[in-house]
Amino acid sequence: MPRVRNRTMKRPANPLRKPKFQADLAPVEDNTVRSLKQQLQLGSNSDFLSEAIALFQWAVSERKQGHRILSESAAGEKRVLVLPRLERVAPEAALPQVRIEWTEAELEHLAQLANSAPAKPTDALVRAMRG
Repeated sequence: MPRVRNRTMKRPANPLRKPKFQADLAPVEDNTVRSLKQQLQLGSNSDFLSEAIALFQWAVSERKQGHRILSESAAGEKRVLVLPRLERVAPEAALPQVRIEWTEAELEHLAQLANSAPAKPTDALVRAMRG
């Protein structure tokens, strides 16, 4: 009886063959990649991706340890890098926090609002929500 091979079965991975990576980029992103490759003198997309992975791996490692990533100008001006996806790996204690100083009157007003019945939407709000 003839053997029928299932074409959907995956062949065993060749350990000598590197995995392929393909990305669909918007024209602006493609131009950015090309420009960065030129600036960094990288000849291939593989080299670019390897460098980008190394940089991201370092950034993830730093944020996991609670370290901030920043740039500093020659004049000493500092700018902190904040990427939402990168912040997901940061320990909670190291996440950016905001402290709000409330007056007693503001806290009382907030308590009244929180304990009161929900306000009815205005006509303007209803129209806006309906489009």
